[in-house]
Amino acid sequence: MPIIVNLDVIMARRKISLSELAEKVDITLSNLSILKTGKAKAIRFSTLEKICEVLDCQPADILEFVKENKSSSE
Repeated sequence: MPIIVNLDVIMARRKISLSELAEKVDITLSNLSILKTGKAKAIRFSTLEKICEVLDCQPADILEFVKENKSSSE
């Protein structure tokens, strides 16, 4: 998947736990864990906004686009 989620990196820099962030953002621990591991298929802008507010960061600090390499046989 070309979208990389760097939430764990930002959380480590801010020294905040998953449960603490979930509580402050008002999201379930399981949903935040799905996002953190990159398994989420979507994120609401309102959730992203809350995460950025709590972590004092920009959306680009959390989400990164990495172009996939296509094999020459395709």
